[in-house]
Amino acid sequence: MGRKKLRIGVIGAGGRGGLAGHAHQPDNNVYLTAACDVRKEPLENFRQKYGADVFLTRDYRKLVARDDIDAVFIASPDFLHEKQAIAALNAGKSVYVEKPMAITIAGCDRMLRAAYRNKVKLYVGHNMRHMAFTNRMKELIDQGAIGEVKAGWCRHFVAYGGDAYFKDWHAERSKSTGLLLQKGAHDIDILHWLCGGYSRLVSAMGGLTVYDKITDRHPKNERGDASWHTANWPPLSQKGLNPVINVEDLSMMMMHLDNGVFASYQQCNYTPDAWRNYTIIGTKGRIENFGNSPGGSVVRLWNKRAHYQPYGDEQFFIPHDTGGHGGADPRIVDEFIRYIRGETKIKTSAIAARYSVAAGCSATLSLRRKAMPVKVPAVPKQIIQYFTRDVLKVVRR
Repeated sequence: MGRKKLRIGVIGAGGRGGLAGHAHQPDNNVYLTAACDVRKEPLENFRQKYGADVFLTRDYRKLVARDDIDAVFIASPDFLHEKQAIAALNAGKSVYVEKPMAITIAGCDRMLRAAYRNKVKLYVGHNMRHMAFTNRMKELIDQGAIGEVKAGWCRHFVAYGGDAYFKDWHAERSKSTGLLLQKGAHDIDILHWLCGGYSRLVSAMGGLTVYDKITDRHPKNERGDASWHTANWPPLSQKGLNPVINVEDLSMMMMHLDNGVFASYQQCNYTPDAWRNYTIIGTKGRIENFGNSPGGSVVRLWNKRAHYQPYGDEQFFIPHDTGGHGGADPRIVDEFIRYIRGETKIKTSAIAARYSVAAGCSATLSLRRKAMPVKVPAVPKQIIQYFTRDVLKVVRR
């Protein structure tokens, strides 16, 4: 007997909404059948890809109200996630929402309660949990290669920051809260995952140090060109920035996790190179990644006492892979499909996604209050139990 047919709608069909294309699997009885976007071009492209009989609309409420849709991908701007996800959850749809889950802690909690109340599945697109290099690091930690984790550090070099985050809505606090949340949500989540806990106390510093000095701004009624151009260098030569810029372009935060681990995250949006570096330190050694692209990265392990050892005691080269974000995009979409069909447990949960937002929001508050320590609010136990029952359990040696 074949698998039950799944019909999926996409809210925010342009840009990151292209991720949902991995879900269109006719051989697996999964179909993209509806799309919503405020622009005409993404809707026309959707029709060309998925057939003349697809449902198209500019009003997400019309899409989630349809009885012939089982699940929804939400890939709209961050400040729309909450209301669109809650509408879909209240309509009984399974939801895949791009990270960050929402731009406020309260917004995340309202989404959790909506899923819990309606007993439907809420999944957040933290695709870095499906990247090969983070999985290799997680495997080494869980195998006991560095002993008990005590510290985690992340340095994030964002060469494309001026293009991607300071030419459109990302540059406005009212629409993103800040880049410690919007951009940092991935890295905070990975630090939580690798270190085995969630932030309970955070403190941060940072500021708007470069992009406020650029006076060339596009008109309010125009969309900024957020595409990557190597010619946009050095950072102060950028043109066409968003009319409103009030988020920080440089930030660093300290985290104390609920399991006693100490962690830190540093982000700069005007570096010449683009990559993330994680260092995880335990009672028997440390691991660190160099590069974060399959075929061009390596994880190094130090577990013997020595002087300077640039290549570590062991090296684990990450092989080449295909698919968006180093193969992570097709893998996370596949997991979502199998999850809503009840065929698998998952690597992440909406609880983990909520705590990455909560840590980022709390750190942003700390940063804007002169590094004042901020406690991260907890999630009620019954909500945690509902969402974590489907998450893969890890037994560390």
